[in-house]
Amino acid sequence: MTAAWTGFFTSLTLIAAIGAQNAFVLKVGLNGRHILPVVLFCGLTDALLIAAGVMGFGQAADALPWLMPVLRYGGAAFLTAYGARAFFAAWKGGQSLIPDDAQPAALLPLMLTLTALTWLNPHVYLDTLVLIGSVAARFGDERFAFGAGAMLASLLFFLALGYGARLLRPMFANPRAWQVLDSGVGALMWSIAWRLLWPA
Repeated sequence: MTAAWTGFFTSLTLIAAIGAQNAFVLKVGLNGRHILPVVLFCGLTDALLIAAGVMGFGQAADALPWLMPVLRYGGAAFLTAYGARAFFAAWKGGQSLIPDDAQPAALLPLMLTLTALTWLNPHVYLDTLVLIGSVAARFGDERFAFGAGAMLASLLFFLALGYGARLLRPMFANPRAWQVLDSGVGALMWSIAWRLLWPA
């Protein structure tokens, strides 16, 4: 149980930091459309990467030296474009959260965007394969319990973020709130892209 709890809190600490994926899940939760497939995708993706990290696949980056640069530059390009789109939405304004009048967004484009936000972000691999994998290795045979705790934390976090966003829905009936959110998302995407291109 000690290994499982350590895995749980290690994963929760890493994933709670606001990032591109979390901001996207929050917007999906606010819109109230396709929340379940989005949170399941995020949770299952994390579970897959955490399992790989626990099994020691973090060393794969050493065997494929070209992989991280490709992810870094591809991710930076995508985040820059996504951030520009968010800034444009903020500048255009006029969006408000009126569930009764809203038409469901198409699931496929939504999932494609989420897939890019998830798999083109090198920090996802650093957090799961490298950081969680290296901590799990210290637990020896109990590393699988550590991994299970980490996976549970990820799934619970995304469920809480996606479904808990509804508590903020009254605020987002105001178009100005959407402009602030879109501006914040744009700034976040560009700041992550900057850190990918020019790491400290």
